[in-house]
Amino acid sequence: MASHGIKDKVAIVGMGCTPFREHWHKGTDDLLVDVAQETFASAGVEKADVDAYWLGTAMSGMSGITVARPLKLHDKPVTHVENFCATGSEALRGAAYAVAAGGYDVAMAVGVEKVKDGGYQGLSGAGRAPTDGTGRSLTAAAMFSLVAPAYAKKYGVDEAELKDVLARIAWKNHHNGARNPRAQFRREVAQETICNMPRVAGPLGVYDCAGVADGAAAAIVVRAEDAHRYTDRPLYVKALSLVAGTGSGVIDPEYDFTHFPEVERCAADAYQQAGITDPRRQLAMAEVHDCFTPTELVLMEDLGFAERGTAWKEELAGTFDLDGDLPVNPDGGLKSFGHPIGASGLRMAFEAWLQLRDEAPPERRVATAGERTLALTHNLGGYPGEMVSFVGVVGSELG
Repeated sequence: MASHGIKDKVAIVGMGCTPFREHWHKGTDDLLVDVAQETFASAGVEKADVDAYWLGTAMSGMSGITVARPLKLHDKPVTHVENFCATGSEALRGAAYAVAAGGYDVAMAVGVEKVKDGGYQGLSGAGRAPTDGTGRSLTAAAMFSLVAPAYAKKYGVDEAELKDVLARIAWKNHHNGARNPRAQFRREVAQETICNMPRVAGPLGVYDCAGVADGAAAAIVVRAEDAHRYTDRPLYVKALSLVAGTGSGVIDPEYDFTHFPEVERCAADAYQQAGITDPRRQLAMAEVHDCFTPTELVLMEDLGFAERGTAWKEELAGTFDLDGDLPVNPDGGLKSFGHPIGASGLRMAFEAWLQLRDEAPPERRVATAGERTLALTHNLGGYPGEMVSFVGVVGSELG
């Protein structure tokens, strides 16, 4: 990777996030208005103060008009981006780099998805299969279910024990989400209940899979030197890295489904940009893309939070719990908070915003934020062997 990065050149000065759930009485326009108003108020600006907008949505709009119409934005540039489930992160990346390049003084990234009314599930219909016979024919749950037995075989983990590990991950994220008023699923679930739920694909049960939701999240970014004109507690962008894989894993006999190469390379690039040498000790928290419980397990190793073949032990030991050495998904993650495709990446940044500014409610506040000043967000899109990956790092201090 050859990213120069934009460390400490851009700051987030306002954020907002709607509840993620099935919004029976709200459409895309309503969600965009709600999140925009919250975000403008957070930064103390009016919509006219924002020079340019980046809209991330995978299924709820096809152009910048999607946000310009409900917000009544007159003569403003609005860029629509889509990158599978990393769409919200892509919007933030575009807005931040535009400000860093000097193109705009104030930019806004907003992600939205309104899909529940159509019975939408996963990314079915989001892409077209290749015509050369290499297109996958399995559901997302089926594709990610391949990770669990592959991991168990490679590292000698008993099938029953691995089932407990995956249940522990789901239990953790539901425990955190139960304390989050914006989360889609706000109820703790016993590990025994998780283990006894019907199978969805392979070894994965109902509680191993994240739910799809309606929702929106947004951020306003400015140059770092201007940040204190808007807030006395900005978050400074330390790294924004994105890697798009070639999709070769699905036809590569050497790919073993126990790691995500795109995530490994993306994390290495982000750490280089941010100057991070020991993520386990330097990060106060991490929000990761736990679309399925085996995904979070593997990500702990791909992101450098645990040595290869040891993440399952760390999960059982509580390393990534709210009071653990490195809290992961303190807001409940995709598993409990929900997953509106275009908004999830920005929702992750919103949790970092709350935690590093000491605004998270006491019942799910991470103790590490008092002693560490960096937070990581990880967002992926696609499937094992064919994915895009985003890793971002923000911090509450310059330098």
